[in-house]
Amino acid sequence: MIDFIKGYVNYVSPEFVVVEVMGIGYQIHTPNPFIYSVDSDKEITVYTYQHVREDILALYGFKTREDKNLFMKLLNVTGIGPKGALAILASGQPAQVVHAIENEDEKFLVKFPGVGKKTARQIILDLKGKLNDFVPSAFPDLFQPGEETSVSLKGNTELEEAMEALQVLGYGEREIKKILPALQKEDLSTDQYVKRALQLLLK
Repeated sequence: MIDFIKGYVNYVSPEFVVVEVMGIGYQIHTPNPFIYSVDSDKEITVYTYQHVREDILALYGFKTREDKNLFMKLLNVTGIGPKGALAILASGQPAQVVHAIENEDEKFLVKFPGVGKKTARQIILDLKGKLNDFVPSAFPDLFQPGEETSVSLKGNTELEEAMEALQVLGYGEREIKKILPALQKEDLSTDQYVKRALQLLLK
């Protein structure tokens, strides 16, 4: 498995980019190839997934590991192949996709090319509650040292991770701070904190 490729953008097409590494050009299919046009004069890192089939050997690449991880999760969904997963990532922000899955928002998911109601339901069925390894690491810590918060989270790792997960799901810091006092009164796992937080946010 090629985990990442570090080199210079040699060519950009509507479907892929070519990254040159020591005289070798790697053709990498990406969600939005043209975003690499601005990087033509500097060395870049593309996180890659190597797809192998009897008649296909292809590289798919992403700006971040989080995008790559979500792509790989989508490949586990029945009925979604690399092109379908790539289209989903090209059409929306990963955080929005995760939010839609966790909230069973079929209307959002069917907006993606090739995703009908049946596939949207399958995405939710296969992935809801299974994106924990994607959510906590996708964004930096919600509260940085020196920032004022209404509640101290020191020592509560589960609650800290849950707050990070909520930010990934698209909730703003102001919204999250409002529910912190209620959450701190409870002793829960990270998953339970997230579920409880969503209940409070959706009231």
